[in-house]
Amino acid sequence: MDTTLGYLREILSNYTDKHAISREIYKKLESKLDDEISFVRSLDQEQTQFLNDILPQEIEHALDEQDFPRTSELNHIYELLI
Repeated sequence: MDTTLGYLREILSNYTDKHAISREIYKKLESKLDDEISFVRSLDQEQTQFLNDILPQEIEHALDEQDFPRTSELNHIYELLI
């Protein structure tokens, strides 16, 4: 799994207890997807919207923590979604 998807998987693990859609997306990440583009293409509209809702705050959190590699990787996946 590439770094970007690894960060996304870690974030989603924080949401799986409260959001069924997060569990669905997490399962997609567990499958053998080649890269971020393949992952984004595999998402339906509701899954894309969920990620669009949570990623800005997660990017902001990574920025606040001065975790610049994580910020960059999460921003990359966010840009692919929009």
